[in-house]
Amino acid sequence: MDVSRLKQSWSVVVGHGDQVPLYFYSTLFLAYPETRQLFPTNMAGQRDRLVTALGHIVSEVDQVDRLVGYLQELGADHRKFAVRAEHYPAVGQALLATLRHFLAEAWTDELAQDWAAAYGLVAKVMTEAAQAAESVHPPWWVAEVVGHERRTFDVAVLTLRPQYLLPFAAGQSVGVSHPAVRSWRYYSPANAPRADGTLELHVRAAPGGAVSSRLVYGCAVGDQLHLAAPVGDGLTLRSAGSADLLLLAAGTGWAPLKALVEQVAAEGSRRRVDLYVGFRSRSECYDGEGLDKLVASHPWLTVTQVPGLDLHRPGEVGHPVDRALADGDWRSRHVYVCGSDDMVSRTVATLTRSGYHPGQVHHEALGGQWYGPAWRSAVQDPTVPDDSGGAR
Repeated sequence: MDVSRLKQSWSVVVGHGDQVPLYFYSTLFLAYPETRQLFPTNMAGQRDRLVTALGHIVSEVDQVDRLVGYLQELGADHRKFAVRAEHYPAVGQALLATLRHFLAEAWTDELAQDWAAAYGLVAKVMTEAAQAAESVHPPWWVAEVVGHERRTFDVAVLTLRPQYLLPFAAGQSVGVSHPAVRSWRYYSPANAPRADGTLELHVRAAPGGAVSSRLVYGCAVGDQLHLAAPVGDGLTLRSAGSADLLLLAAGTGWAPLKALVEQVAAEGSRRRVDLYVGFRSRSECYDGEGLDKLVASHPWLTVTQVPGLDLHRPGEVGHPVDRALADGDWRSRHVYVCGSDDMVSRTVATLTRSGYHPGQVHHEALGGQWYGPAWRSAVQDPTVPDDSGGAR
């Protein structure tokens, strides 16, 4: 397999833009109509995912260890979409047809063999990972909604009880899907693991978001949801040792940091924790009672609310990182950041300029969650509607 030839040919194909995924999906669904059920009803958000996912794979095809680990995670996660081994050949044939179409005269027998070999490796690793995961955890967990509170017009706090224990670490994210919606969206539980196995989710309805809108406006106690295996370790405490913490959150990005506070309490450590949480207005602070309870229960926790957060009006409003840096020097602490991609990017850049080193600043990779099968998933901006993949 000639890696340079793969990368060069892909650079030509990707230059055709939106025509590439359009041709791929048309070919796949016409030749294999049974695969249509693997995808959301609304395909509007699928436009860039094939291109981005394939670009990621091609870019790392010569870094086998990194690529295999990535594909193994995707293969295990695919099970929640009811993807089976027999689907992979169909996708492979549609992919080769797409490449052949856009490369035209540049498509050679040697290039066809290279791409077939590359896709064969992808399919083999993902299929084997899915088979191995069968003995570890189910494709998804069924969970009952045991609590549903509308805190603001577009934010709800849900309490879920899985039928079977769903193991996760504070700071990880869990896939959530309503049976009526063929889409998944990832949310970080706002609690550390509990003895009763329940999870607390903070959900903001995204414009056009089928999952989040259903959870906020069309969900009630007694309903059943599907939950996928937890992912991500960017916000977990494993790398922070016993260091004191600075937590910077915006909006519902407060959820995983609330879980970290609970974990610190459960560990009984002597950490100091300072939390700065930003909202667009004081009325937008949907979890004020929860914040007050944590402060009253834990003398090692200090909370500062920063109202007026609006990333579309830079310079006119307050940001948690600006308020925190004005209040003190936190360079001896580990810093955890969660919010929109814009908020995280701005916060990390500000901390870097202020002398904080990368090893002490923790956040999920920007848009770095995986929301679906490799041929329909990509690194996504978590502010986009959840039909096309999203975050908190």
